Amino acid sequence: MSRISVRGFAVASATAVTTVGAVVGVAAGGQQQQGSSDPIEATAADSTLLADIPAGQQAVAQTASLTQQADVQSTAADAEARKSAEESARKQAAKDAKAKKAAADKAAAEKLAKEREAKKEKKEEVASRSASRDASSFPQQASYTISEVQAMARQIVPSGQFQCFSNIVDHESTWNYKASNPSSGAYGLVQALPAGKMASAGADWQTNPATQIKWGLNYMNERYGSPCDAWSFWQANGHY
Repeated sequence: MSRISVRGFAVASATAVTTVGAVVGVAAGGQQQQGSSDPIEATAADSTLLADIPAGQQAVAQTASLTQQADVQSTAADAEARKSAEESARKQAAKDAKAKKAAADKAAAEKLAKEREAKKEKKEEVASRSASRDASSFPQQASYTISEVQAMARQIVPSGQFQCFSNIVDHESTWNYKASNPSSGAYGLVQALPAGKMASAGADWQTNPATQIKWGLNYMNERYGSPCDAWSFWQANGHY
């Protein structure tokens, strides 16, 4: 390393400072003896003497200065990184909140749409049931075939519920409107128990399949909600 001045060692180690001080002292003594008052000559003398400072101590001074600079730069970098991370977190939080609100709004809209659809279906179902209950009476016959009884049921039971109604009748009476259970007393297409309950649909409940169908449909609607709900119960329990 080339010659250096005392001003270059502001951050030098204690050892380096001590050495510099000693050298400066020597230089100052020499100036007093010579009686020189020229500052330029003094600086030149100082520079000449400081050139003799050991290289190791010069390295210490340089290392201390570089370390200080590195610490300052590291602190600044950490602060910048924290600021950047905080800004990113803020933006992400805002983005998440917006997405969460959008999802909640969508879910609420879908729920409302489903509720409206359910109300519409319920209204249509109620209207269908009312139309079925108000169906005109069928001409009475001395007897009815299975196909004739099924044709009556198709005209009385709503189309979307007919298959479920038919499944129950298949299991209860195999579409025999005079079917009777000797042990329980259950009677008719839907095996009403006690059988006399079907009188609420008509006095001819023992001989008129239409009366039995109307009573059975009303019973399934009132007790289970619909023939399909009644069929679901039947499948789970073996009866309804």
